[in-house]
Amino acid sequence: MPSKLPGSIDDTLVLLAKGEYVAERSLATAVFLALRMGRPLFLEGEAGVGKTEIAKVLAHVLGRQLIRLQCYEGLDIASAVYEWNYQRQMIEIRLAESEGAGSREKLEKDIFSERFLIRRPLLQALDSGDGEAPVLLIDELDRTDEPFEAYLLEVLADFQVTIPEIGTIKAVRPPIVIITSNRTREIHDAVKRRCLYHWVDYPTAAAELEIVRHKVPGLPEKLSADIVAFVQKLRAADLFKRPGIAETIDWARALVELDRRSLDAGVVNDTLGVLLKYQDDIAAVRGSDAARILDEITTR
Repeated sequence: MPSKLPGSIDDTLVLLAKGEYVAERSLATAVFLALRMGRPLFLEGEAGVGKTEIAKVLAHVLGRQLIRLQCYEGLDIASAVYEWNYQRQMIEIRLAESEGAGSREKLEKDIFSERFLIRRPLLQALDSGDGEAPVLLIDELDRTDEPFEAYLLEVLADFQVTIPEIGTIKAVRPPIVIITSNRTREIHDAVKRRCLYHWVDYPTAAAELEIVRHKVPGLPEKLSADIVAFVQKLRAADLFKRPGIAETIDWARALVELDRRSLDAGVVNDTLGVLLKYQDDIAAVRGSDAARILDEITTR
């Protein structure tokens, strides 16, 4: 059953906590304002810091449908917004020709009607009918091309899209829009101006420890603390890709599967592939660096 929107920042923190999302107050403030003002929320930050999870958690705790547009290079309107069902249109044309019925103008009007329209994520989110507005996740916008950003301006400003053959379709109830970017390139200012903005950073040690406790219940307390301390120090190293929160959780779960109750050099070296995804990073950390970090966290 759909839940009402939070009435304060504290309510937003509680709401996110229901979805097991540990949020800093500044992030909860941005979410609260986006919900209250009906503005898209643009979340930027390194991969793996929990940007996408915000949309998933909001959809879950608010009882809304989650509609996800996963962005990629070359994403176009046909994949993101709508396209015509050309096969059905061709069948309709052949049937009309065989029956000799109707004028060309009427046929054209018929085949470019909504029953031949295939709704993609953006149109689905805007044309959701009289039900509760969905949560629209536009994920990794930085992977798309600039022309697609330009197309988004109408969607973000007026919550509508224009289809030449039909006209303008405007949302009865605007969706809750979450946009994420890993900042592999800069997003145009015109897009950002239509959104509220928040930079999502890696969590503090205390916040990350709370996340691990939520996501991996039953993990020994000292092992949880050592895992978080190790990952926090690892992020300070000169790596091509620093481990995100998801990698911390995966590592904790992997150590549970290995029935480990403490960290040692052997298990760290053997499981670095859970934390790090590039061979150069693994080679740099394995051995002396891993031993040094272990020594630092065990003597803290």
